[in-house]
Amino acid sequence: MPDQPMRVALFSGNYNYVKDGANQALNKLVGYLLSKGVVVRVYSPTTETPAFEPTGDLVSAPSWPIPRRPEYRFPLGLTRALRRDLRAFAPTLIHVSSPDPLGHGALRYGRKHGLPVVASVHTRFETYPRYYGLAVLEPLVVALLRRFYRRCDAIMAPSETLAQMLREQRMSYDVGVWTRGIDDSIFAPAKRDTIWRSALGIPADTPVIGYIGRLVMEKGLDVFADTVAELRRRQVAHRVMVIGDGPARSWFEHRLPDARFLGFQTGPELGRAVASMDMLFNPSVTEAFGNVTLETMACGLPVVAAQATGSDSLVKEGVSGRLIRPGAIGQFADALELYCTNPGLRAQHGEAGLDLSKRNRWDAVNQAMLDTYTRVSAQRRSGALISRSPVP
Repeated sequence: MPDQPMRVALFSGNYNYVKDGANQALNKLVGYLLSKGVVVRVYSPTTETPAFEPTGDLVSAPSWPIPRRPEYRFPLGLTRALRRDLRAFAPTLIHVSSPDPLGHGALRYGRKHGLPVVASVHTRFETYPRYYGLAVLEPLVVALLRRFYRRCDAIMAPSETLAQMLREQRMSYDVGVWTRGIDDSIFAPAKRDTIWRSALGIPADTPVIGYIGRLVMEKGLDVFADTVAELRRRQVAHRVMVIGDGPARSWFEHRLPDARFLGFQTGPELGRAVASMDMLFNPSVTEAFGNVTLETMACGLPVVAAQATGSDSLVKEGVSGRLIRPGAIGQFADALELYCTNPGLRAQHGEAGLDLSKRNRWDAVNQAMLDTYTRVSAQRRSGALISRSPVP
């Protein structure tokens, strides 16, 4: 570290107005950086009804609601007022967490002023078009992402699997791993509450299949619903618990009329709900990191997930859960049926998941990002950083 404290300007498309795994990780990171003496200023769209109080100093970036998804905001870029604020803050490093107009503006500012720029990858944006009938655009999205990330000094992925994918996609020559941590004061087997679960009308001997996350189609809601329909056809005893909310809720409720929809849950209430399930079914392929997968493992429950970047770095196939080819309804149903009918195997794989989850603690996780900040800053001061990625 230099004699003067590091000053980080962090740019986010959603720091606290809608709660998700990405901004939870960013807020944890800012809290850790502040505890280490790093000065941090966050720039992000805001609303009058934020989902939670932000960690650190937050500057509101002008934005518009996204059509058909008004709960999300589209930042207008690095405006003149934001540039003035940024100059007054005098950052020594830029961190961008989304390749949106605000992130692009921050990246241009950093390159213009000779500042190192680190990007964190939080979701697989290139997979989104396929859920809206626009899969033909996927190569274009990959090309645009590549242009953005190659101009950064380093990029950080939440798992080694995704990091390797980014290398194969030629996104950058400097790809590191900033994984995610778990709060075991919230997520633990002891948080299971059979009385609360019974109050929901769920019999004690009926296994519960859980869904956790935003209720949007790109999370694989169609695959989840089709798989549950297959379990019903097979007459496999089970109940479904849905934790989360979003624009596709009415569609999901129509497909799962017998499910218990709990809406958004946070803190101890979320920990209780997760621990009171019997398994997680996560068919999504869009996550860069499966926060909900890790939280479920920390509660001692097995996970059935799509074999994708959000889960395959967490779930150990056949040991702590099952990894299934994306969209394979029959195979998903086979895996869930086995857990529903074999409580001994369910307990065995849940215990293995609990052991695996203990590797993820927030301080160690966030130190990896601070180490990257320190390294690229030292390289910039020494002139070792190149101005253009050598990746062809």
